[in-house]
Order: sequence, then C-alpha cells, then structure tokens
Amino acid sequence: MAGKKLSKELREWIILASVAGFLYFTGLHTPVIGFLQRVVLATGIITPDIHESSTTQANYSINLEDLEGRPVSFQAFKQKVVFLNFWATWCAPCIAEMPDIHALYEATGKEVEFIIVSVDDDKQKAKAFIEKKGYRFPVYFLRSSLPAPFSASTIPSSYVISPQGNVVVSRQGMAKYNTADFRTFLLAL
Repeated sequence: MAGKKLSKELREWIILASVAGFLYFTGLHTPVIGFLQRVVLATGIITPDIHESSTTQANYSINLEDLEGRPVSFQAFKQKVVFLNFWATWCAPCIAEMPDIHALYEATGKEVEFIIVSVDDDKQKAKAFIEKKGYRFPVYFLRSSLPAPFSASTIPSSYVISPQGNVVVSRQGMAKYNTADFRTFLLAL
C-alpha cells in the first residue's frame, strides 16, 4: 500500500516537473505566470498609493526614442499629467498589468500623457509584442540613463507626475491602476 502511494506521488511530481520544464524551455512560462498574476490584479487588492502632497520632484532629463527610432525628449511632457511605466516583454508582472494600463489609457489618454518605456534589449521583440496585443498607448525606449527618482531596479515601475512636476505616485511592482478612484485622482491633477 505504501509503495503504491509513493509511486503515485512520484508520477504526480514527474508530471508537474515536466509541465514546468515544458513551459520554461518553450518560453511560455512568462505569459502563463502573467495570466495568473492578472487574475490576482483583477481582485483589486494590489493598487498604487497616492501621494497628492508629494514634494519629490521629477527629473525631466531623460532621452527617449519612439517605436520608429525618432528621438523624444522627456522635457516635452513638462507641465502635463504623466503616467510613466517601465516594463519588459520577459517580465511576467509587466505582462500582467499591461491590459489594465491600456484600459486606463483608453479611459484617460486625452487628459494624461502615457509614457510606456520598454527596457528590452531587443526593440523588435517589444515592438512585436505591442502590435500583437493591439496596445495603442505610446511606447518608447531609453536613450539615456535614468535619473532619480526613476532609477528603481525593479520592473514594472510606474510613476505619476503632476503638472507641477511632483512625483505623486511611485510604485515598484505590479498594480491595478484602472480603478474609479485612480482615474478620478489622475483627472483631478
């Protein structure tokens, strides 16, 4: 009896390890993990903290390029409400929060500047990902190093900058942004 139970458990572990190995070696682990994390985000338990009275000043000395390789200066977004997000195609939490960020963009994109920055080494891979998913928010790549307060070592990292240049949201890790409270906050800035 004990031998059958051990044999069954061993088969279950082998199957589990085989599935995990298949997902890892085929590269499918990122979308699968991203999907599971998106389920967690849908609960609304992970949301950004809002700091309306923040005195942390944004540093606009970032040089970007758009998907076509044209240079874009972050200075162009001064005195505007900015939603700044750093992500990569290999980052499961980034993949998980992208649909929510896109929905936020669709809801507030006329009043808020979205700066979605890919840190992928392979720009074509990031561009293909955006096209495949049908995301319409503007995506950029870095052409310079990141100044404080945006030099977090974690992605995804998201920031909201007020028209006065204050960083009023600073979030490392995934979050659900497309909520009624967060939209109201953004549009009131």
